[in-house]
Amino acid sequence: MKRIELLAPAGSPEALDAAISEGADAVYLGLRSFNARMRSANFAFNQFEAAVYACHDRLRKVYVTVNTVFEEREADRLYQLLEYLVSVGPDGIIVQDVGVAKMASEHFPSLHIHASTQMNIASSAGCNQLSRSGFKRAVLARELSLDEIRHIRQYTSMELEVFVHGALCVSASGLCLFSSYLGGKSANRGMCTQACRRLYEGENSTGYFFSPDDLQLIEYLPALIDAGVNAFKIEGRMKSAEYVGTVVSAYRYLIDNYEIDTERAVLKAKAMLQADFARSKTNFFITGAPDIYIHPDQAGGTGIHLGRIRDARTIDDKRWALMNTYEGLAERDSVRIHRADDSGRITAKIQAIKYGVDGMLLQLDGDWRQNDDVYLIQTAGMARRYKSILPKNLDRFRKFPSTHAAPQPMLPRVDLKKLDAALPLGTYVLAGKVADLHAALTFRPKRAMILFDKLNSEVMRREEATLPFKRERLILWLDPYCTEIDLAWLQPELEHWIEKGVSVIVANNQAHFSLLRGKDVCVIAGPWLYTFNQWALAYYLEQGAQAIVPPYEISRQDLYRLAKYLPAQIFMPVLFAYPNLFRIRADLSRTYGQTHFADRDGNSFELVGRRDYSVVIPEQPFSLVDLVPNLKKQGFSRFILDLSNAEPARGLYRDIARAAEQFKPLPNTSRFNWKDGFWSEEKMHSADEAPKAPASRSSQLGQLARRSATKASAPARSGKKDNEKSKPPRSAKKAARGRFPSPSKKPPRQP
Repeated sequence: MKRIELLAPAGSPEALDAAISEGADAVYLGLRSFNARMRSANFAFNQFEAAVYACHDRLRKVYVTVNTVFEEREADRLYQLLEYLVSVGPDGIIVQDVGVAKMASEHFPSLHIHASTQMNIASSAGCNQLSRSGFKRAVLARELSLDEIRHIRQYTSMELEVFVHGALCVSASGLCLFSSYLGGKSANRGMCTQACRRLYEGENSTGYFFSPDDLQLIEYLPALIDAGVNAFKIEGRMKSAEYVGTVVSAYRYLIDNYEIDTERAVLKAKAMLQADFARSKTNFFITGAPDIYIHPDQAGGTGIHLGRIRDARTIDDKRWALMNTYEGLAERDSVRIHRADDSGRITAKIQAIKYGVDGMLLQLDGDWRQNDDVYLIQTAGMARRYKSILPKNLDRFRKFPSTHAAPQPMLPRVDLKKLDAALPLGTYVLAGKVADLHAALTFRPKRAMILFDKLNSEVMRREEATLPFKRERLILWLDPYCTEIDLAWLQPELEHWIEKGVSVIVANNQAHFSLLRGKDVCVIAGPWLYTFNQWALAYYLEQGAQAIVPPYEISRQDLYRLAKYLPAQIFMPVLFAYPNLFRIRADLSRTYGQTHFADRDGNSFELVGRRDYSVVIPEQPFSLVDLVPNLKKQGFSRFILDLSNAEPARGLYRDIARAAEQFKPLPNTSRFNWKDGFWSEEKMHSADEAPKAPASRSSQLGQLARRSATKASAPARSGKKDNEKSKPPRSAKKAARGRFPSPSKKPPRQP
């Protein structure tokens, strides 16, 4: 039998001890920068060096997460980190940003490069594109079925790694902008605030509508091994050592014993996993049909629900929580307390227990309150101290990053004459539906873009004769989520439309570059490819891109820095959008029967179903249309109005067109990250102003009602000053009539 790698998380030295002690073949861990779990403990430099030494001494591997995007200003720090990693000698790095991969492959070729699940690789075409670029392994998207994984294995020689256990994101990895939109804490920067775990008020009910169960594929391991998967990955760099040890031991047991008696091995492994104290379990999409993986009535936290705190009592100057009796608890058990208003969660220990006729009293440390929910996350009996694999004395591990400056990448020359011929200067409009192409004529765009997903491709074929734009004036904007199933329809459709005269295509996934190789088209690198630095620019230009759409979450400073290295004309910034905050591989709008949701801060969102998938968008768009004169002064000359999530009803397109033509601010819009950029500790301390959380829209036409009259938002309240506090969110009954919370916070100031 071939050796299957069991890869475990090591978010702390204690978790590392548990993973190695329970039989992990490899661990993945992060240092204190450029990794997607910045809130975990992570490793100091001397601890990391010692960990690599100790793991290699035990014939185990160590992979380092460098899986965030980096800004151009951080290039020197990244170069110094990669240089340091080479000196220590881990077995590979896990990356999201192709800029990191390009810097590593050009200057540190000994580092094996693995594609993070944040790269959104879901097809053999994506794998092969990365393989040609020097990647050794792809961590596949978590939403794939067993058949899709088999198919990918059949058509690529790349190493494949699959998540088999742990927390899930409701959004496809790498396609979540929710945290970033609410305050600059981007998931692409390791700062995810877990908006999916929040409590939301819908039109008909309140619940945790976007909080998935935890993945558990223990019974599918034999089939995945047979499918040719090289490595099984356990999620959990923010989990305890006890959790890591429990899960690793179960998967280790199954891998070692399934060939002897598969059924018995699975049963025992499942029994071992009963002690992981995590959320309910799901097999997600592995069977091909999505499991029921979200239960809105279950809170987003982990652990076994013990009940709600009924009352707070004081006995001998100690605070006790009165709850219904739950058998089996013991002193020193660990619990997580979930605020009744969903405003936060704290971890506490049970200091003492008293039982009475009206329930049990728990003496809990921490700041808990009446009506808070309590979850058991670890029993004192399961707490186990693993022998440390790190040497007691770390004095001999003294390597640190240098202060060397990063070299400049070789940027391919851009043929501006060729670019001008393919993409005339001016404004481009992206439509989300084929029917909206007619309304897009309002903008008199240089070219019209159409979101080219399966639904639109079918409609375009049916209505080919009546499309309002000539083929040479039509641009296909490819869907950023591209699976093996999608390749079957996408490849022939691309060939059809290219033959009909379409000559410009926006690529948003690595697979798209594979599909477009050798095609006589102008390729634009789209916003979902995250070009924040000139190393990423160099990569995409080498892959044939002739223009770049900067990321939705880019800041003014980052874009202007990039324009120092390449002509500003090649960049096509998005001036207006209701950006996709979640991109979900299931149409949850059909599941819930409701589409509008509000969080505890009064921010409103809409769930938009597109038959094969759904997206969550903010009720408040972002707009830069009034800044076009400034952008033109900087040399930018091509702009995009993304109306893919905007309905043309009630004159919305007309109002946007008028504002874009006159360069006037649109009311009740945000700047997204344009002004303030990504969140950072320094910025938090330097500014004492309201958070950037976008507020909900007004239903008045002049305030950009996005949807039709039946889904209009509440009219703006009158007689209220901008800096006054708003009332808390309205009831679900009012929400059902389309009346959603007015802004609970002052909208961001337009610069």
